[in-house]
Amino acid sequence: QVQLVESGGGSVQAGGSLRLSCVASGYTYGRHCMGWFRQAPGKEREGVAAIDSDGSRSYADSVKGRFTISSDSAMSIVYLQMNSLKLEDTAAYYCAVERNWCKRWWAPADYNYWGQGTQVTVSS
Repeated sequence: QVQLVESGGGSVQAGGSLRLSCVASGYTYGRHCMGWFRQAPGKEREGVAAIDSDGSRSYADSVKGRFTISSDSAMSIVYLQMNSLKLEDTAAYYCAVERNWCKRWWAPADYNYWGQGTQVTVSS
């Protein structure tokens, strides 16, 4: 059974940093894509970043230069380092896995499994 467990969320002041972790278990895929998404109240879930099993990475324009996605060699743990946090980064953050390469990494519908989420709150 595939399990994704996020951690590392919390409250931080604007300009601060947090590192989210996603521990993945229960699957042994070849090519696959791990993504981070976020959803603020009243808004749609949006793609934040993704990492392909070939090592390529993708980012939403809103987080480029501030967030970094990384993983261990087996992609069993995926991280999202978030720096220079802004008020608009406040959301529940989710990790997800797609049993394919990151062809539409920003599309929630393409992902097969999801974690339960971790809350990030940025205050002024």
